[in-house]
Formats: sequence, C-alpha cells, structure tokens
Amino acid sequence: MAEEKHHHHLFHHKNKEEEGGPVDYEKEVKHHSHLEKIGELGAVAAGAFALHEKHKAKKDPENAHKHKIEEEIAAVAAVGAGGFAFHEHHQKKDAKKEKKAAEGGHHHHHH
Repeated sequence: MAEEKHHHHLFHHKNKEEEGGPVDYEKEVKHHSHLEKIGELGAVAAGAFALHEKHKAKKDPENAHKHKIEEEIAAVAAVGAGGFAFHEHHQKKDAKKEKKAAEGGHHHHHH
C-alpha cells in the first residue's frame, strides 16, 4: 500500500476521485488551509486557557490543585490542536503538489 496516499481524516469527506469524478484541487487546498487555521486557533486558545489556569492556581491556593489539573488538560489540548494544524499544513502541501501534477506543470493564474 502506498503510505503517502493512506490518510486518516478527522473530518471524513469523500474526494471526487473516489466518486469517479474529477478532483477539485483548489477546493482541497482551501479545505486543508481552513482546517489548518482552525487547528492554529485551537492551539492558541487552549494555550491561553492553560496560562490563565496557571495564574488562577497562584491566586487561589485553596483550589490550586483543580487549577493545575485544568492547566494540564488545556496544555494537552493545545499540543493536540498544534499537531492537527501541523498535519493539515502537510495535507495542504500535498494537495498543492497534486494540483500542480494534475495541471501537468502548467500554471493557471486566476485573477
């Protein structure tokens, strides 16, 4: 099996190739670009929340343990979202390569 063609998607979508029609490569690039941005936003938001909980742990010693646990969970979420963004970045690069190959190296400039 060609490893580079075997992808596990969190958002399952059939591409046009599987349905027998032509692949809209520009749509694929935009799709992965959009998911990459969502991953980046998730990483930033979870990272900010982790820092917020770290601050709360210092300010609220009675509930410090709870805040530290929430900080850890948010940190793990930030790493996961960052990993997802990284994965989508590479999916976007692959889609761009496939688009270029499908065009036969011809560059179509859209204005």
